[in-house]
Amino acid sequence: MNASRGTRTTAVMAAIRAQITGRALTAGDRLPSIRRFAATLGVSPSTVVEAYDRLAAEGLIQARRGSGYYVTAMAAAPLVMTAARPVQERAVDPLWVSRQSLDADPDVLKPGCGWLPPDWMPVDALRRALRTLARTEDHLLVDYGSAQGEPALRRLLVARVAEEGIHLTPEQVLLTASGTQAIDLVCRLLLRPGDTVLLDDPCYFNFRALLRAHPVKVVSVPYTAVGPDLAGFEAVLAAERPRLYLTNSALHNPTGATLSAQTAHQLLNAAAAHDLLIVEDDIFGDFEPEPSVRLAALDGLRRVIRIGSFSKNLSASMRCGYIIARPDWIAGLADLQVATGFGGPGPVAAGVVAAVLAGGGYRRHMEALRQRLVRVRRETARKLRAIGIEPWLLPRGGFYLWCRLPAGCDSASLARAAMAEQVVLAPGNVFSAAQSAGAFMRFNVAHCHDPLLMPLLASLLAQVGSKTGK
Repeated sequence: MNASRGTRTTAVMAAIRAQITGRALTAGDRLPSIRRFAATLGVSPSTVVEAYDRLAAEGLIQARRGSGYYVTAMAAAPLVMTAARPVQERAVDPLWVSRQSLDADPDVLKPGCGWLPPDWMPVDALRRALRTLARTEDHLLVDYGSAQGEPALRRLLVARVAEEGIHLTPEQVLLTASGTQAIDLVCRLLLRPGDTVLLDDPCYFNFRALLRAHPVKVVSVPYTAVGPDLAGFEAVLAAERPRLYLTNSALHNPTGATLSAQTAHQLLNAAAAHDLLIVEDDIFGDFEPEPSVRLAALDGLRRVIRIGSFSKNLSASMRCGYIIARPDWIAGLADLQVATGFGGPGPVAAGVVAAVLAGGGYRRHMEALRQRLVRVRRETARKLRAIGIEPWLLPRGGFYLWCRLPAGCDSASLARAAMAEQVVLAPGNVFSAAQSAGAFMRFNVAHCHDPLLMPLLASLLAQVGSKTGK
């Protein structure tokens, strides 16, 4: 059975499970005939046959000779899923999207998640690196790492940023357990209770989620196709005097926009005038076809801190992030990491990342990813437009499309309706501190290939639109 056939089969199974879970089908109900269900879903009859057979093996349905397939009493028993219901019923906030994406079964469609599918990642290179490390000295497999992280990976990072014109030493690099931990450490070091933090609107939703753990005030500025709105940016600096600004320079999350050189220069001038510190999250930098402007390079790491990780392009399982900053900040950040986690990533995770980055295969892997994403972005944008969902812009790289829904459609309502159908979406307001993005949705184009997705979205759009008076 090929991969696409397997995906269609699991999608058909998920659709039936969703109907049973939602009590649209109960014990004794007859399932649609194979041919009728295949026509409805736009799949082959053999795909439906395989889905029915697998569900019958699980005991959810049973075949009756000459009559068809029926829901069993077992399927109508009290659901194990009740433990997950509080997560589904909670407010649709940044943590809602994260929890739904992380906890979803393999059969669930995840166009709202923030990572690439496993078969897009360099699994063979990771396996080779793991096998090599397994044959190294024992202490690499059992000991803690050094306070700042494995020297080999820090040297590689120094060489990589040198290509941008950022010249530093390995002592200015701190490896962390993840990009999220990197941001948390910076906040612990630089923020005090009552400080104000400035975010883009919209912004990466976990910036918002993470800041809940810090006693700070959060303000935001609208984000445009070339960076933050400069008039609004300077007005917020003057009125709120924020201590820290969190942003993406390359392939902004969720919009996919690219910071322009003109905006970057004006932004840094305003930051200097108002003593604003900046955290530049560069996690999507390697997805750009050609490098764009970076705040850290323009600033020379005086007031800009660079963070990143390898979860999007190598492995979310090998958790490894980093911070690049002034030496005095790195010393304080290293102390904090030892105090709160007794160090960052272990030698195995850091060693695997270093081995893959050092090999020539990494550049080939990223080039193949970029080319594949060009095709998938265009195709997904075309399919979304066909059902009335309009991309805000077509990014020059990455795997996100920030899209406007049809008039009258609320993205949170659409996300809840989709979750009932075993589809995880990322509604606009989870990215918006000002709650001004209710008409938007972020789509991960790498998870939008399933043939059942667009017809389902079109149906849900009609349902949600009718309920809101469209």
